[in-house]
Amino acid sequence: MAVDHELTAALDAIRAGGSADEQESATLEFKSQGRSAKDAEVMLAEAAACLANAAGGTLVVGVRNSDRGPQAIEGCSIRPEVLQRRIFELTDPPLVLPVGARTVDGRQLLVVIVPSSPDVHQVQGRATERIGKACEPMSTRRIAQVVGERRGDDWSASDTQTSVQDVSPRGLEDARRLLTQAPDPTRRGFARERDGDLLRRLGLVSPGGTLTVAGELLFVDRDRGHDIAYVFRRTASGELVVNERVRVPMLTAVVRVLELIEARVDRTPVNFPGGQQQQLADLPDTAVREAVVNAVMHRDYRMPGDIHIEHAPTRLAVTSPGPFVSGVTAENVLTTSPRARNTVLANAIRTIGLAEAAGVGVDRMYAAMARVGHQPPVFDANLERVRVTLLGGAPNTHVARFVATLPPEHAEAPDTMLVLLTLLKSRTVTAAQMAPILQRPEAETSGVLEQLSAEPVAMIERTRATARHVQGTYRLREHAVTALGPAVGYRRRTQDESDRKIIGLLRETGEVNGRMVRLLLDVDVVAASRLLGDLVDRQILVKTSKAQRGPGVTYGAGPALPRKRTTRSSTRRSDGDE
Repeated sequence: MAVDHELTAALDAIRAGGSADEQESATLEFKSQGRSAKDAEVMLAEAAACLANAAGGTLVVGVRNSDRGPQAIEGCSIRPEVLQRRIFELTDPPLVLPVGARTVDGRQLLVVIVPSSPDVHQVQGRATERIGKACEPMSTRRIAQVVGERRGDDWSASDTQTSVQDVSPRGLEDARRLLTQAPDPTRRGFARERDGDLLRRLGLVSPGGTLTVAGELLFVDRDRGHDIAYVFRRTASGELVVNERVRVPMLTAVVRVLELIEARVDRTPVNFPGGQQQQLADLPDTAVREAVVNAVMHRDYRMPGDIHIEHAPTRLAVTSPGPFVSGVTAENVLTTSPRARNTVLANAIRTIGLAEAAGVGVDRMYAAMARVGHQPPVFDANLERVRVTLLGGAPNTHVARFVATLPPEHAEAPDTMLVLLTLLKSRTVTAAQMAPILQRPEAETSGVLEQLSAEPVAMIERTRATARHVQGTYRLREHAVTALGPAVGYRRRTQDESDRKIIGLLRETGEVNGRMVRLLLDVDVVAASRLLGDLVDRQILVKTSKAQRGPGVTYGAGPALPRKRTTRSSTRRSDGDE
């Protein structure tokens, strides 16, 4: 939901020449009052219901989408209490929403705060929900689906007539093998239970003694139409090399598919500080497992279709039937509160050890990709399916080694990894720039950046120009740039540019020192000393002072100082002057 500082930033961007449409998001919508008060009331009630039926958000009335700049702020003449009453009267079931007034450039805007609702609201018999920046119609099936999810209905908890005796021995064997690898002794002990007791420990037996739907799905070998289809191509658009539809019980199907992927993932040996060597996969194991298992746990089994896995050496795309769980979008999947569509199924999978604890699976997927220099997962969803794509390749060894030096809690944190990944390509970042990447409000993002600039991480720092500002601009510290080496995309250009600037300063002043370089390039003492030392080593500069160390050292032109180029045009001017 758009909070006040986000709304302020959006309004400032519009006043600076942007459009309302550019600033809108899944949780922020701008509306014009329009000419007809009656039509406006219906339109605004529909917009409020649309947000309430999805993740909630902020509705701002009095801004034209089609205009840019200050003229887009047209204002709204409707009184707050009137709009609040009309939204209540026009929505079914009624919505009671806070409506406030805000003055911008002397014009009144109305701001409606819309929380996500446990119900589905209609206006004039029609229900819509916010998907991206649009309000999409909700079918009867979709309404039932959303209401069921928000009320906690769990398809996977339903009873079946399937006996515990019908479970697959292979499925039980897979479950026991995974449980013996659990980190805690309690779960390892489950592996020694008798079949029926093990299934009860996993929460898969109903009070009547038969399997739940989740138990049947995971352990019974029967044709349900819920399979996993796996294909492998040597190139993203090449011919199929493997095309397998896995029809065994779902637990065994997941194990089988992970084996198929594992057999076709290339690995690179990487030596880490301390002499330890690891085999790093082109597609990180953690990210692959979470992508596959999340599809099994969270897909909508009331919709027909298989889970499809498309695999190439450096790409994995997993597509599962059904939309995101209500309230989850591609823009908040990293930080939204964990929500399970199939709670009993998800709990059993986590207990067995195929998935991480609730709410950390997606986090681990993001962090695993970034730790080896890969871009984060790409989520794409609509009302019919959810797809997550992992784009891998040979691991960036410089990134992997640098991450290994960070405190473990930060090496596994998606916030830390995403900031690092961004600063490999961008010289600086701000909280406003990082907020949508971290999927956090700007204030929280600012706190993340401050934490990463302090010990024990201290991998970034504020620029000198923003050292005392409330909101800083951050860059990698010099030791991080050095350790990351060629992984920093702009490093070489920075060195060339630094050389050019220092040489230019030398030609203007006749000599340079450390303080002058620090002020010129906005770097710290260590970085200035390193730059000057490098220029001395290359004989571009020589020391010209008696002092050999400290702030009193000065430098002049060395024998390798590049000659100042003379252009043809300047030569012609000189000839003419003569």
